[in-house]
Amino acid sequence: MDSVTHGMPSGESAWGRAFALLYDPFVWVGERAGLRAHRRALLSRARGRTIEIGSGTGLNLPHYPGDLDDLVLAEPDASMRLRLKQRLHRRGRRTQLVDAPAERLPFPDGSVDTVVSTLVLCTVDAPDVALEEIARVLRPGGQLLFLEHVRSESPALARWQDRLAGPWRGFARGCRCNRAIAELITTCGFELELTCVTSWRGMPPIVRPIIVGRATVRSHPGPEPGQETERAVAGTSSHAASQAGPRT
Repeated sequence: MDSVTHGMPSGESAWGRAFALLYDPFVWVGERAGLRAHRRALLSRARGRTIEIGSGTGLNLPHYPGDLDDLVLAEPDASMRLRLKQRLHRRGRRTQLVDAPAERLPFPDGSVDTVVSTLVLCTVDAPDVALEEIARVLRPGGQLLFLEHVRSESPALARWQDRLAGPWRGFARGCRCNRAIAELITTCGFELELTCVTSWRGMPPIVRPIIVGRATVRSHPGPEPGQETERAVAGTSSHAASQAGPRT
């Protein structure tokens, strides 16, 4: 939800422009109620060359360490990117801003130490492809730092997430509130280290379940021939299952 990546109209649409303007005020209570502290703790672990996918309006910017080798912000939505440019100008931090979706990262194989995803994997149309791209660009020993809202473990809340998934996706420009992100990450070849399972206080209940953590690719180099297709199918199946109902 920090960013709009794929599957929704361009940021040039009227709602795209309005959403970018309203996003920071909309999440303000949730940021003050604890999410800002989770961002700070998570991003303190960033190191080396760091790429943030779906950077949105730049809410992560104040929390990055000052000694990173490089910080690149990838944001494909035009209206969000405009807000991000304004925040970068105010803060005066040296960064590179690129127009790129999570599914097509313009970086060489094994060239990145840290990839950051905060409230982004809920939005991409093909999260399995995005995770394959993240695995591709990470160096051996590289890390994915993530903060994502997820499908609830409460059957009652998960049912409400399913019922309201369509309207919420339209309002939040692509956000799937009922996506099982943790299962998706592990299905797509990552070892998962959850540091926090908590609630996004101050926000609508359907997006309150939050996971924060770190993931590393299970093996380098890339998959053997045929495994990439299998992994994509597995990721699609995980996505479909997350839409259909809670896992057992």
